[in-house]
Amino acid sequence: MNKVVNNVEEALKGIQDGMTLMLGGFGLCGIPENSIAQLVKMGIKDLTCISNNAGVDDFGLGLLLQQRQIKKMVSSYVGENAEFERQMLSGELEVDLIPQGSLAERCRAGGAGIPAFFTPAGYGTEVAEGKEVRIFNGKPHILETALTADFSIVKAWKGDTEGNLVFKGTARNFNPMMAMAGRITIAEVEELVPAGELDPNFIHTPGIFIQRIFKGEKFEKRIEQRTVRQRN
Repeated sequence: MNKVVNNVEEALKGIQDGMTLMLGGFGLCGIPENSIAQLVKMGIKDLTCISNNAGVDDFGLGLLLQQRQIKKMVSSYVGENAEFERQMLSGELEVDLIPQGSLAERCRAGGAGIPAFFTPAGYGTEVAEGKEVRIFNGKPHILETALTADFSIVKAWKGDTEGNLVFKGTARNFNPMMAMAGRITIAEVEELVPAGELDPNFIHTPGIFIQRIFKGEKFEKRIEQRTVRQRN
């Protein structure tokens, strides 16, 4: 199976209105920015996007929100996007806020074929409304179901032609879990190398989870919040 595609246009073929997408990243770190820009160009509507956050107003998933292409966000942290806040409060955007650890585990469970699990996170809050509760070791836990997607789109530092991926530093974040949970997973990489060039001991995501891989054209690598220490 040849997994390498020539460009982002070819990689995203088959994504249609109303689909569910998983998109890796945390803040603006490790997001598949070339793929997001292409989704904007494609004009696909009514998307359900599963992502830790919704980017910022003019970058990342914020670009899709600007064009009203997202119908529902399944996220953990959304505090850096004013347009997201406006759409959520006005009722234009359906939002499912999930504790960060639960979101990660729901994605991992989806990729591992585990339909549901119990967790104490969210018990006693709105997160637990309508969910089954059981007691384990004297502590209440709520039932959370796995998450999967029609397409998962992830970003990696290096990948090979077999789809094996290596993530760099904190850019790993949600990418490995989401790579497992898509019916079709697309990997956008900074560097694409021949099969066998990556050290097997340092591969984070095996190629079995990847159906399409391409080398991105440019990566902006913005810093969401820059904090510096004043010089004395």
